[in-house]
Amino acid sequence: MNSELETSRGREATEGRAAAQHRDAPFLVPPVDVYEDESGITLLADLPGVSRDRVGIRVDGDSLVIEARATAVYPEKMQLVYGEAQYESYRREFTLSRELDTSRIEASLKDGVLKLAIPKLEEAKPRRIEVRMG
Repeated sequence: MNSELETSRGREATEGRAAAQHRDAPFLVPPVDVYEDESGITLLADLPGVSRDRVGIRVDGDSLVIEARATAVYPEKMQLVYGEAQYESYRREFTLSRELDTSRIEASLKDGVLKLAIPKLEEAKPRRIEVRMG
């Protein structure tokens, strides 16, 4: 993960509570896996119950923000007596490295997993230099 993407779950949980209190809309901080290779980073966020049209992804300066709303499905004529997944909203924020090309982010959602592919800028990618006979 190096310095390409920075996150602090503790900071986000605190910020999440503060933002939720401010907006009166509590949200969950989804678990995320981040992978890096020489071409860029891939971020996988678990967003169960979220459809493609209910995901918002935005880049603001060096911040990447993911927001989503799950669709709550309850059995007909039944009342929820006990529930652990009470919040329908997800929010997660990351600080992106300037080596990443945010104009070329690709996003897909499949089986409740959001996949973001964030490529590195061409000048930030490692390159091989050929040594010629001199």
